[in-house]
Amino acid sequence: MNWKVRIRNPQFWITVGLSVITPLFAYHGITGADLTTWQSVWTLIMDAVSNPYVLALIVVSTYNAILDPTTANLSDSSRALTYNKPKRDER
Repeated sequence: MNWKVRIRNPQFWITVGLSVITPLFAYHGITGADLTTWQSVWTLIMDAVSNPYVLALIVVSTYNAILDPTTANLSDSSRALTYNKPKRDER
């Protein structure tokens, strides 16, 4: 995988962040209004770390966010591996 390009792309981090937060919030039935103190955030994180099911959901969700479904295997295409920055569509 072309990690250099992915790590520099803000869209990658948004996707990975959502892949961690979404299963965590869904499992615990949490909305943004429930996280009004740092203590509640810390409690949520500790509950997630101590729950194997939630950890599995986060791992699978993150794997799906990182995986490129347009390639035949787990790597990026040979063309994508040559990029130094995300390719933009030319219109």
